[in-house]
Amino acid sequence: MTATIDTRAHGTSPYDADAGLAGIGTPPAAARTMAAHATTTPSTPAPPPAPVPAPAPPSASPRTLPNGGVGASGSGTRRGVITVTAAVGPRYGEILTPEALAFLALLHDRFDARRDELIAQRQLRRQDIADGADPDFRASTRPVRDDPHWRVAGSRNAPGLEDRRVEITGPTDPKMTINALNSGARCWLADAEDASSPTWPNVIEGQLALHDAIRGTLAFTNEAGKEYTLRSPDIADLPTIVFRPRGWHLDEAHLRYTDANGITSSALGSLVDFGLYFFHNAAELVARGRGPYFYLPKLEGYREARLWNEVFEVAQDALGIPRGTVRATVLIETLPAAFEMEEILYELRDHCAGLNAGRWDYLFSVIKCFRTRGESYVLPDRAQVTMTAPFMRAYTELLVATCHKRGAHAIGGMSAFIPDRRDPEVTETAFAKVSADKRREAGDGFDGTWVAHPDLIPVARAEFDAVLGDAPNQVSRLRDDVVVGQHDLLDVASARRSGATVTSAGLRSNVSVAVRYLDAWLRGTGAAALDSLMEDAATAEISRSQVWQWIASGTLTDDDQQPVTRERVEAILLDVVASLPHGHGNRIDDAAEIFRAVALEDDFPAFLTNPAYQGYLVGSAVDRP
Repeated sequence: MTATIDTRAHGTSPYDADAGLAGIGTPPAAARTMAAHATTTPSTPAPPPAPVPAPAPPSASPRTLPNGGVGASGSGTRRGVITVTAAVGPRYGEILTPEALAFLALLHDRFDARRDELIAQRQLRRQDIADGADPDFRASTRPVRDDPHWRVAGSRNAPGLEDRRVEITGPTDPKMTINALNSGARCWLADAEDASSPTWPNVIEGQLALHDAIRGTLAFTNEAGKEYTLRSPDIADLPTIVFRPRGWHLDEAHLRYTDANGITSSALGSLVDFGLYFFHNAAELVARGRGPYFYLPKLEGYREARLWNEVFEVAQDALGIPRGTVRATVLIETLPAAFEMEEILYELRDHCAGLNAGRWDYLFSVIKCFRTRGESYVLPDRAQVTMTAPFMRAYTELLVATCHKRGAHAIGGMSAFIPDRRDPEVTETAFAKVSADKRREAGDGFDGTWVAHPDLIPVARAEFDAVLGDAPNQVSRLRDDVVVGQHDLLDVASARRSGATVTSAGLRSNVSVAVRYLDAWLRGTGAAALDSLMEDAATAEISRSQVWQWIASGTLTDDDQQPVTRERVEAILLDVVASLPHGHGNRIDDAAEIFRAVALEDDFPAFLTNPAYQGYLVGSAVDRP
């Protein structure tokens, strides 16, 4: 059962009603403490949020939901319930408290049905593109793009987000949490999404690691007896945590949501990840000189951004935290979202810090959208699609220009090359590749970038230091020279016109990397070093999508002029499986079956992680505490 809060917007938007861009409303419960926000209009920047009082005691999670309690609505009507259906390990009860579960139920009461509607809209839009309707900038939202006055909150009153020149990424297990926070990066993308296999222990023990790290108490000892501790107990001395929950498309099978009508379904992974982190840590972070900051993955348009904004409003109101305390950075990693960057910023403007160029998932989205549109939309080998390809350059240039126009930070993407301390040649290559990539980003106007390994932090930092100097960012650098239109973003053929090819080696690499990554993912590891590259779920998505598209398009490999067929891929798959070590606990055969289902069948699943999660991960050995 949960409390209910009236958060219906008051007032209307001055923009085109068909666009559905609602102004930010203030609920009666929040109006008493947030009077300054009640007068904010869509065309003017929001005033800075009021200072947040320190919680008492500082390390205690909320025991109740201040605006109405946790038991029932004001009328006494029973609301939805979240039920734990999995075994619980040591300390799980510290995260899965009755109050935290009630908070998750509140979020599901408000947003579960809306999420389902948006997922259905995604599918319809994806089919429209597959049928020949090219995405474009929306005419109905042009007033938002043309209005020069509005700005996002950015890093104002968001301590720790002013300088983001180097961010390290990684999953939230205790060892990785300590290593990331000891790394010397400016920020840490604490990843519960693509770099994490969503086993039940990973989900809850990741929350425990974050809970303890924020309070300065996290420590870890591995099986060999090596101890890991934080270099400082003060979270303000460590990289700023920016937490990435799962996307809207993913469920959490170990928690069940029963709505007011008695209908039961899996909880939403996005709301579980966000809700548990926010409930236990938001006030604590503010008290310790930081804030609840998030990366939002896989958005496909402004309506999905609006839904997140409403989640933030309800969550802040429920826990008595002023609106505007949350800050979100949105990953622009889908093709539809590239055409709605300004609208996404607008919808989140009081809670928005910036945008990130999620390059690998962006390539996956491009392939997914155009997978049946023929040879002119076929991408070359993944390794040959660089950020200098014209259509990719248009995407990143537009992102920087859009962010700086609205006062948002532009964060660059991940260069997958990683060093190997046992192989100087591999390390030298990684340093050179990463240095060139970050030099381009800093020169283009990005305010920061991602790396996947601590040894790459000085390499990336040197390139941004050379451009930024002592300045925390270059948001003031407007890219008025950037002019990007529909054709520029859709010119997928530009990659092959530049000389990139489809090769038999690239085909084999796609099969091999996808199977090896899926094997690691099914064994509970979401970030895997493969062939001197740090790979996550986006790798497997690109690999299987390219294979599917090459088969559907009748693509020939350029080196031997042979068509990519199911039979050819199956032969490669069998050879790859036979070549891999089948040690204790391996999931190689299961990985191969998943690959067949998502790359060789007539149907194209929107995400491979959905069927792999439900059919192969849930209930497996690694899924139990």
